[in-house]
Amino acid sequence: MEIATKDRWKAIPMTKPKILGLEILLSEIQFKRLKLGLVPYQMEDKWFIYYENNHVFFHRSWTRFEIFRAKINSLDNGCYSINEFYVEQNEEIYNELHDQNNISNFKSQIEYLSNRKINNHVKNAIFGVVVGDALGVPVEFKSREYLAQNPLTDMIGYGTYNQPAGTWSDDSSLTLCLADVLCNNFDLQTIGDSFVKWYFDKLWTPHGDVFDIGISTREAILRLKNGEKPEIAGNWEENSNGNGSLMRILPLMFEIQNLRKSKDRYNLIKKVSSITHGHVRSCLACFYYLELASFIASDGIGYPLKDAYSFANFSFKKLVEEMEINPEETKLFKRITDGKITSLTEFEIQSTGYVLHTLEASIWCLLTTKSYQEAVLKAINLGEDTDTTGAVVGGLAGLFYGVDSIPKKWIETIARKNDIEDLTNKLSDKYKIARC
Repeated sequence: MEIATKDRWKAIPMTKPKILGLEILLSEIQFKRLKLGLVPYQMEDKWFIYYENNHVFFHRSWTRFEIFRAKINSLDNGCYSINEFYVEQNEEIYNELHDQNNISNFKSQIEYLSNRKINNHVKNAIFGVVVGDALGVPVEFKSREYLAQNPLTDMIGYGTYNQPAGTWSDDSSLTLCLADVLCNNFDLQTIGDSFVKWYFDKLWTPHGDVFDIGISTREAILRLKNGEKPEIAGNWEENSNGNGSLMRILPLMFEIQNLRKSKDRYNLIKKVSSITHGHVRSCLACFYYLELASFIASDGIGYPLKDAYSFANFSFKKLVEEMEINPEETKLFKRITDGKITSLTEFEIQSTGYVLHTLEASIWCLLTTKSYQEAVLKAINLGEDTDTTGAVVGGLAGLFYGVDSIPKKWIETIARKNDIEDLTNKLSDKYKIARC
């Protein structure tokens, strides 16, 4: 949810105000929700509401005229109050002149704003990735047959890497490195430098140790350390299409959210993917993933998963036509973009480290389940590259179902949970995404 500011919508001041008295008390959390305001995203959103200088302003979204305005008072007990408000009395602008009706209308708006659920997409996405990753770490490389006999059902420790429960891998480390850089200004060199600091100086590791890294990612980081430019550090060969850029790309959705042209979004995504994986297939997979994530997270709209999937398919097809991408490459995405991926059986879904296997498996698990927990466990129990499949579907499921849908005991087990929480708050502030 975007934080409303005065410059976000054209706002025309009140012309004939009348003051009305009332008494509304707000808790601290209710006040925080109220301060976020409301930016209209669809026809049903009748108001543009923003908070500034201890006042909350209500404007009709279609006319832009100010209808209500109220001062928020801070109380000694940590709560807040509204003791009066102004209402427009110019009948050419607003034709409700009955005081009681205006009081009732104003109260209902305050009640809605101060009690609504706030959906923080940054927190949803990042914790979705990290938890999915940590669930998959202990059983990475286990076969599907093994997991069919011994299915993962909860957060466990040790296993493949002998790490305690809640330990995340390179997938989350590089995701957090990217998110950390984005808290300031987007800079490709700084992103590349942060990857080097992770591998050599243990930046954003769960316990001060790097215990897992892909071959292509390691080779790219070594090139970066030796001075290679980040946009060409990644391998460009067709056989270097592992999932190493897909697994870490999700925070970039917040940087590209205001780029209206798909070509512009793709070009930026390509630069970030190419730090480790420069082949067009990996770049297209990252583009598709972020398009799907963006439709899932569309503020004020809340697309159902089926619709978000359809829109992502349309956007992908439009991009490859505009960019004149090699048709042989786009054919490889057909099982996703033909809109029929849910008709595939588990036997037809693969879960190796190949970028298209990871993308297909993640979308299939997301669309054939009904909760975060069900989606990530289904993905991990496919076997093989369990941490990355868990991380990729975890990011999407986190965006759709919200961080509150993730079992609390899983969140509490995550290594460096407080550090990750602080990072999500910084990134939310950077992109003016609501948090309470």
